[in-house]
Amino acid sequence: MRVRLVKEYRFEAAHRLPHVPPGHKCQRLHGHSFKIELSVEGEADPGSGWFIDYAVLDDAWLPCFELLDHHYLNEVPGLENPTSEVLSHWLWSRLRPALPSLTRVTVFETCDARCEYEGG
Repeated sequence: MRVRLVKEYRFEAAHRLPHVPPGHKCQRLHGHSFKIELSVEGEADPGSGWFIDYAVLDDAWLPCFELLDHHYLNEVPGLENPTSEVLSHWLWSRLRPALPSLTRVTVFETCDARCEYEGG
């Protein structure tokens, strides 16, 4: 049986977008309560009924969380222009080695705006 598991994580951070048009509100320093969804897909083991223990996702997420939570994203290497698009790719590149079954990283910048990245 093929399944997709999704685990949700949150962090708080400040950023500014240096490459938006002059006067754009996102050019100013501001913060977000980011929500991240990590999606993994694969075959559930017939014996255990599990595909993967959620703790594996937690372990992969922790180093990213420690770099991002309550930090100024523009100062994190690779996030000098921390758009949702850049952040989703940045997360993918760090998480995929530990989670080869990763199929999607979703970054919610607000409760109604998100970016979905599926590699490639």
